[in-house]
Amino acid sequence: MPLTPVSDGTNYTSRHLGPSRSETEEMLRTVGYGSLDELLDAALPSSIRQQKAPELPEALPEHEAQERLRELAKKNVVLKSYYGQGFSDTLTPAVIRRGVLEDAGWYTAYTPYQPEISQGRLEALLNFQTMIQELTGLPISNASLLDEASATAEAIGLMSRAVKKGRRVLLDERLHPQVLAVAAERARAVELEVEITDLTAGVVGEDLVGVVIAYPGTEGDLKDPSSVIEEIHSRGGLATVVADPLALLLVSSPGSLGADVVVGSSQRFGVPLFYGGPHAAYIAVTEKLKRQIPGRIVGVSKDAEERPAYRLSLQTREQHIRRERATSNICTAQALLAVVASMYAVYHGPEGLKRIARRIHAHAVRFAASVDNVRHESFFDAVTVEVPGKAQAIVDSAAEAGYLLRAIDADTVGVSFGESATDADVEKLAELFGTSAVEPTDEQRIPDALVRQDAPLSHSIFTSVNSETQMMRYIRQLGDKDLALDRTMIPLGSCTMKLNPTAGLETISWPEFANIHPFAPDSQTAGWRELIAELEGWLAELTGYDTVSVQPNAGSQGELAGLLAIRRYHLAQGEGERNICFIPASAHGTNAASAVLAHLKVVVVATADDGSIDLEDLDEKIEKHGNELAAIMITYPSTHGVFEDSVREVCEKVHAAGGQVYIDGANMNAMSGLAKPGEFGGDVSHLNLHKTFTIPHGGGGPGVGPVAVAKHLAPYLPADPLATDSNAGVPVASTRYGSAGVLQIPWAYLAMTGTDGQANATAHAILGANYLAKRLEDDFPVLYTGKSGLVGHECILDLRELTDASQVTAADVCKRLVDFGFHAPTLAFPVAGTLMVEPTESEDLGELERFVEAMKTIRAEIQEIIDGKVDYEDSVIRHAPYTMQSVTADEWNHSFSRTQAAWPTNSLKSSYKYFPPVRRIDEAYGDRNLVCSCPPPEAFDLTTDTDEKLS
Repeated sequence: MPLTPVSDGTNYTSRHLGPSRSETEEMLRTVGYGSLDELLDAALPSSIRQQKAPELPEALPEHEAQERLRELAKKNVVLKSYYGQGFSDTLTPAVIRRGVLEDAGWYTAYTPYQPEISQGRLEALLNFQTMIQELTGLPISNASLLDEASATAEAIGLMSRAVKKGRRVLLDERLHPQVLAVAAERARAVELEVEITDLTAGVVGEDLVGVVIAYPGTEGDLKDPSSVIEEIHSRGGLATVVADPLALLLVSSPGSLGADVVVGSSQRFGVPLFYGGPHAAYIAVTEKLKRQIPGRIVGVSKDAEERPAYRLSLQTREQHIRRERATSNICTAQALLAVVASMYAVYHGPEGLKRIARRIHAHAVRFAASVDNVRHESFFDAVTVEVPGKAQAIVDSAAEAGYLLRAIDADTVGVSFGESATDADVEKLAELFGTSAVEPTDEQRIPDALVRQDAPLSHSIFTSVNSETQMMRYIRQLGDKDLALDRTMIPLGSCTMKLNPTAGLETISWPEFANIHPFAPDSQTAGWRELIAELEGWLAELTGYDTVSVQPNAGSQGELAGLLAIRRYHLAQGEGERNICFIPASAHGTNAASAVLAHLKVVVVATADDGSIDLEDLDEKIEKHGNELAAIMITYPSTHGVFEDSVREVCEKVHAAGGQVYIDGANMNAMSGLAKPGEFGGDVSHLNLHKTFTIPHGGGGPGVGPVAVAKHLAPYLPADPLATDSNAGVPVASTRYGSAGVLQIPWAYLAMTGTDGQANATAHAILGANYLAKRLEDDFPVLYTGKSGLVGHECILDLRELTDASQVTAADVCKRLVDFGFHAPTLAFPVAGTLMVEPTESEDLGELERFVEAMKTIRAEIQEIIDGKVDYEDSVIRHAPYTMQSVTADEWNHSFSRTQAAWPTNSLKSSYKYFPPVRRIDEAYGDRNLVCSCPPPEAFDLTTDTDEKLS
């Protein structure tokens, strides 16, 4: 069906697409086609084109989409949340909400793999790590995980790797139910024996890898974990403590009590309830476990001028690099929300946080003193009251009065106090329990042995901000250091850094969406559930599958959920021997990591010279492993950036052998509206809503990775972690809908683009990639092309011959692009010595040409080295990038001019010029000298030796 042309400026799609109609026509002429339809017919194999267009609703103008979202929001019932169970009422300071959460400079930033242009977000994440280290009393923390339940699962995996001989793990029955559900199933998936037990009775049994202890428990009870920790250590195991970070302002740190690992959620540090997420989890470990920790660690290194500079440390831990040797499949986390939490700590400081914690504790103490039959004497913020046979009646009457309470069971009610609680609330809650509130007292219910003695958050960053003015400027100061999508194209292949619709983004902080507790009853969440059902239905339409679940809160978790569904399906068919997963050599690295976590054995299928799956090798692997074949994971279009003609044949071969086909949806931006993986052979796919469907990357998260399946796999989709009925699926996140709080964004994107808009977006993404490939092919050969010499939505530029001739590496080109005001393309993936470029549909012709000009200028600089006019070691590329300070210093010790260094093209002289805050960073130094907390202020004194001040 021919594409419907987009009218310039008359609807959202025309605003989403970068090129105007005349620019589109010019780009088509350059690549040699008369229309988008002609280009698509040449680029896409006819065998994958969809049978009929997806039936999406007619596209809405932006204001009408927002009106519809307001209708949905009004269907939710916002109560004062006293539910608890891992999710607390909190107040987001307006300066942080507007300055970070709603600021494009923060939410459109990419993961800080290019550290020179990421110093602001790296500093904010280092603040997060420092905050967690000081609160937990452990020396190493990472820069966030996905949520508390999956973080607990990661901790169990860490303990099992460190204690190699053990096969059993004990889970404290006092953990939140959702934590128990997710962690237990994840542990069982890798064949650990799980026992949920009362740890107060002592540690029983042998062959233990460790224990997981609640601190406090799900009912609010606060117990000293020291004896359990000592006991597990005496048996050779490790101890993980799941801790509330706000409680740690007042209670002893788990590290001081002997814990080896501490995990939890930082949600109550200023992040809204968001109906379950996104919320930044955390993990902290002892020094001896630092090389086992999953996820990313921000560390301190130095740049070419010996200045302290931040970067991701120990990058080999990145799971997409380790592939089938991976111990975790974490690829993204919750960077934006970790930034919010760290800014909350900076804004309030240690004394402010203590005041908040003390006020919350005082309200809980006053309430407990006012009612009868309080179950636990010691607690921080949550009070459990025994009300035989009356729990639901009290919860219902509380809802009528505007309060959300937790019915733990028919005889017990939980009341958990949050930041906005007032004395008036305490009095009303006491009245709901049939009594009157006592007068406030100075009593506390924290055991004397657990009262915190040291002063956390001692670093000066947490005491340096004393006013909103200072906070506003600090946020701006960090943001100005970074290069994000609000300033430049981010041409990252496979990462799809496209326009994120503001009309959807600004709705995430509306109270009717943001202030809903994930475990609120369905009667209070009608709007949320209607929005989610519509979104899941639209995604099913676009993919050609039967059913979609939005529970996975990252692409990696969508992969895991899909593979667990396949594994469960085979088991249900009595084919438990099917435990091998074929993965093409060119696949995303998280594919192999997810397969390992689903307890599947990875067998790599070779890649042919043209970048497609080697069919002969596939046949050989099927012949050898056919009876054990569980699945094949295919990225389509391939990671090499081409549409493979053989994809249907691959699917048929695997199906004939009894296996399932997993089609990785990371590259759905090349198919949405044009092709449906569920139609051309897929049984399951995950989608990256932070790629194709416009949830912003936020510096490395939030992400949402829905899993879409054919009908026969639908029973094995992720279960509600609180479900009591038997569901064949395995929960992968803390809540039924995962990171629901950002789903308005893809909802708005699809509502405003509709069927034609999706097809046009995909067509323009393919056009943009082919335009850049054509414009750059004479300077940087395109490594792989498909049908008619075309690429998909991305292309790989091959620099290997240039490197051999000049010593200039692909990494050098990445650093030099900073001086032109560009984020680098994807470096060395999937082929070493190359750059993978994805312009997306959102970049206009002028921006594409600016990138072409930069790349051609760099190519000319490389040619000067090849021709012997310039020595590589003294070249402008070798020393890039250049800070403002370096090019304005009195001393300049280079043979090239300052102008060539900082203003290599005339266009840079007449437009906004970005200067990175640091020079090229010494990557190796940061790994040799691991520092992953905020350096002292004297580290930035240039008169001192760098090694000394960072040690």
